[in-house]
Amino acid sequence: MDDQGRGPGHRPEGGGKAPRGERPPGPLPYEGVWRFTAPAVDASVPQARHAVRDLLVRQGVPVSDDVVQGLLLIVSELVTNAVRHAAVLSPMLAVEVAVGAEWVRVSVEDSHPYRPTALEADHGRTGGRGLLLVREITQEAGGVCDVEHTAAGGKVIWSALPLTVARVV
Repeated sequence: MDDQGRGPGHRPEGGGKAPRGERPPGPLPYEGVWRFTAPAVDASVPQARHAVRDLLVRQGVPVSDDVVQGLLLIVSELVTNAVRHAAVLSPMLAVEVAVGAEWVRVSVEDSHPYRPTALEADHGRTGGRGLLLVREITQEAGGVCDVEHTAAGGKVIWSALPLTVARVV
């Protein structure tokens, strides 16, 4: 994967910043945005997953094991979808990781114009539930996810999770 370093990126509503006075001014050491590009081929799925995991460790992001596992599964599902459904029109894909003080966001961008929707689960099928899984993991962790069009006519599918797992009472 080609690591293009920090760059602009979509952020969760509110920018992930803590209320004034609750943290020192300026970004925390682990905050930033990183973007990786890869060919839209099967081998990019585990490469993307490993790149995201290694980035979180290298930056010292204070993220729980549950959130890491959820993020890695989300990355796997989103990259797999780009490889399976967008590769014809999008030979390259991009994975972006944005980390704020209280959240982490992963996204996958491709050049295919089709905007997928999370379909109802068909228990007779063995596949086709990737976006449902992404949505469920995101919601269970207390995060948000969405699909957006890019200016170039492609799409970005993203999921933002809090650095701590939400507790369901």
